[in-house]
Amino acid sequence: MLDVPALLGERPQRTAAFRIEEAGDAATLAAYRSLRTRVFVDEQGLFRGTDRDPRDDDPRTVVLVARDPLGTVVGGVRLGPVDGGRDLGWWTGGRLAVDPAARGSMGVGAALVRAACARAESAGVLRFEATVQARNERMFARLGWRRVRAVTVARAPHVLMRWPIGRIAALAAATKGPLGPLLSGLAPGGRGFVGDDGAPVPGSDLVAACDAVVPSMVERDPVWAGWCAVLVNLNDLAAMGATPVGLLDALGARDASFAARVLSGLRKACAAYGVPLLGGHTQLGVPAALSVTALGRTERPVPAGGGEPGHRLRLTVDTGGGWRAGYHGRQWDSTTGRRTPELRAMLSTVGRSRPAAAKDVSMAGIAGTLGMLAEASGCGAVLDVARVPRPNGATMGDWLTCFPGFGMLTADAAGAPAPAAGPAASAVCGSLVAGQGVWLRWPDGERTEAIAGAVTGLGAA
Repeated sequence: MLDVPALLGERPQRTAAFRIEEAGDAATLAAYRSLRTRVFVDEQGLFRGTDRDPRDDDPRTVVLVARDPLGTVVGGVRLGPVDGGRDLGWWTGGRLAVDPAARGSMGVGAALVRAACARAESAGVLRFEATVQARNERMFARLGWRRVRAVTVARAPHVLMRWPIGRIAALAAATKGPLGPLLSGLAPGGRGFVGDDGAPVPGSDLVAACDAVVPSMVERDPVWAGWCAVLVNLNDLAAMGATPVGLLDALGARDASFAARVLSGLRKACAAYGVPLLGGHTQLGVPAALSVTALGRTERPVPAGGGEPGHRLRLTVDTGGGWRAGYHGRQWDSTTGRRTPELRAMLSTVGRSRPAAAKDVSMAGIAGTLGMLAEASGCGAVLDVARVPRPNGATMGDWLTCFPGFGMLTADAAGAPAPAAGPAASAVCGSLVAGQGVWLRWPDGERTEAIAGAVTGLGAA
């Protein structure tokens, strides 16, 4: 519920507040629809008899209403998925109606628009649009909406406008944006392997990878942190087509009991993947910290920067499992329920299929990781939203920005065969293109910008 103070000017009979809430009962919906009839049928003459359409009967449609202090519905707006199919994270808003007595300085209409934007983003929406009467374009523009094009609705001039959702770009900038300046002059990975998940050891067939777990996660969930430290490092090796040889760990803990919990997660993951823990270092009496180094072997490491414009993008991802408790929308746990043969089959996907480029999905999420692969390849990327393999329990916004248990992005020439991926789902869902950044392509052919330019600043391999 949202309480919004507003000055009423010449209307002293009303108090200076209203609240916005989601319509949760038939009486509220009826009041909103009655208001729509008064505005769009009686007052504006846009429709004859009724303005109702199939969206009103879609159970996924959300209605937000504004109530005055007496509880009277003085405004409302509806929003929801664009069609009756699976929700792809593409929503539209409409039927914004405000009682004539509540218009003007109260700001009911603007408040409803803001609330609709927040509600859409909370539902994991990545594309949110509305057809706005031409006379209201200025208000929407002031609120941050962007004009797409002129359209006609009910024989009246309207403007299709889009609310910019920066969720993907913000995550990529926060997790990977500082890398370029920080690593300037170090040339991590060596020639041809800029931005890769592991580093080929010169003069050998060894590939090394190293990842640390966020200290707050180690403190909060030590067993899961131990498991994930193994998981992320083995995925890094897998992205380069390397077969794992073993792991080394460096653990800091406040006491032996806490260290034992972290090590139990490490042991369980090593046993599940069939990879030995070769050694490491443990220090007690210090804040929680955990990093793991993984070693693997391959004669021909697969680079992240081997793609080129025209290559098809494939996402191979394990959609089994569900959200890790305490990490809903951020970490998808598909691995703790898998058997060793299944885990090893997924790890060997890149090594057996040998694509031109590969990168495992990191904390930047699917879209952010795609931006990193495209950047290393010196090009941009287009992701077909409707073709992305996705579990039923995840919104598109969450899925494209979360860390999945196993996720691999690969680029290769058109017609390359699908890899043997064990229990993981695999689908061609985009392409590399000239330019830079990441675009989302929707079923109607429209593209929306997800990431405007380079993700890391490391440049092309």
